[in-house]
Amino acid sequence: MKPFALAPLLGLALSFAPSLLGEDRPNFFIVFTDDQGYQDLGCYGSPDIATPNLDRMAAEGMRFTSFYAQTICGPSRTALMTGSYPLRVAQVGNGYETHPIVHSDEITIAEVLRPKGYRSAAFGKWDLATHSQSDWIPELLPRRQGFDYFFGTPSSNDRVVHLLRNEGLIEGNTDMATLTRRYTDEAIQFIEKNRDAPFFVYLAHTMPHTRLDASETFRGKSKAGLYGDVIEEIDHHTGRILDKVNELGLEEKTYVIFSDNGPWLLRKDHGGHAKPLRSGKTTCWEGGVRVPCIVHAPGRVPAGTSCDLVTATIDFLPTLANLAGADVPDDRVLDGLDISKVWHGQQEHLERPFFYYQHFYLRGVRQGDWKVMLKHEEGPKSAIARWKNHVDAKDAKPLTDHQLFNLRDDIGETTDLAARYPAKLAELLELAEWAREDIGDYDRIGKNARFFDEGPNRLTSSQAKGETKPAPRKK
Repeated sequence: MKPFALAPLLGLALSFAPSLLGEDRPNFFIVFTDDQGYQDLGCYGSPDIATPNLDRMAAEGMRFTSFYAQTICGPSRTALMTGSYPLRVAQVGNGYETHPIVHSDEITIAEVLRPKGYRSAAFGKWDLATHSQSDWIPELLPRRQGFDYFFGTPSSNDRVVHLLRNEGLIEGNTDMATLTRRYTDEAIQFIEKNRDAPFFVYLAHTMPHTRLDASETFRGKSKAGLYGDVIEEIDHHTGRILDKVNELGLEEKTYVIFSDNGPWLLRKDHGGHAKPLRSGKTTCWEGGVRVPCIVHAPGRVPAGTSCDLVTATIDFLPTLANLAGADVPDDRVLDGLDISKVWHGQQEHLERPFFYYQHFYLRGVRQGDWKVMLKHEEGPKSAIARWKNHVDAKDAKPLTDHQLFNLRDDIGETTDLAARYPAKLAELLELAEWAREDIGDYDRIGKNARFFDEGPNRLTSSQAKGETKPAPRKK
């Protein structure tokens, strides 16, 4: 497929078919954890973390095995909320932040669903109004981005967690051991109150991003150290959500969706596991971006099914919009696809590329079973250098040549096939060039990247900050 032919494919979300469910507006409940690895659920092969409730979700729903987020938490949340690759999304002041400060003129899932009468709430970690526990922008918190209610924290729990209710600070330096339960308690109260209206709940857990903590009930109980305790507690409270939905008689009209971004490695019992994938968080090797995803909706999503189609968090916005009979924005390019037919077991093929971005840097392309990791030699300010302590040394260095992998036969990305399949390599490199032109790259503004503020664009801004400009990419 030639790159110029991708525009209609990636724009399918702009012209989806009428809702499959007519005026029957379903509920949506997204559970999104932070730094949980591909292997860290029983139904994805964990040998020592017990997740009976998430395993039940998979047994009663659909488990995805080629589902993608972004390399770290802020970009992953940006992609989920906007249906776009983060580099395409507008930031405040045309900024250049690794964790995007998402512009108020961007349109979120909650804003798409609101005209259809949805009540929406966000619980837990937001991370789109600066990556800070002390200097967030109130105008960019959830209630200014389409949500009716927010109970959670502005950003990551690197040192402390401050709790907000809507825009007001209600508790500083919160006990992290209580967070998983408290977020879930509040989310359950919200769906009880809004059981008669269609609702959208976004529950973004603070953990297992470090620092970790678990309640006394779960601490020291798993076979995988504190990290395992945290996952088992998340699993328990996900079970509470499933039970409450069933108790309220909403099981057959509620989609419960579980996913994450990739695991933080090299942290002893504080880090996750991505086997059989290569590497982890911050990289574009599969372990950094391929993540668990389970979709549960009895009577709608076929039970006990598994799907290996290439799907991603960017698909949530157009998919939920279609199921709700809502309109998606028609004044901007979105990257996500409506995959509702995939969820319902009505679509077995999905031809689409997926582009791997490490923050501002295009690192790879997947189409079908094939993936290219692009050669790169950026300088000391690059993402590779900045995050080198998070992953194995072999995965924290530039690539001197393009590397080609067949992920069906080599899920661990061990054997470079570039020399053996030059035509396939050329095809994926053509797609990469399309992405640079349309979405952008570290040294290029994409023609459909969004900027809503006056003033210099992100490249000019980065130079103005005195950052070292990376060396040009070798052709």
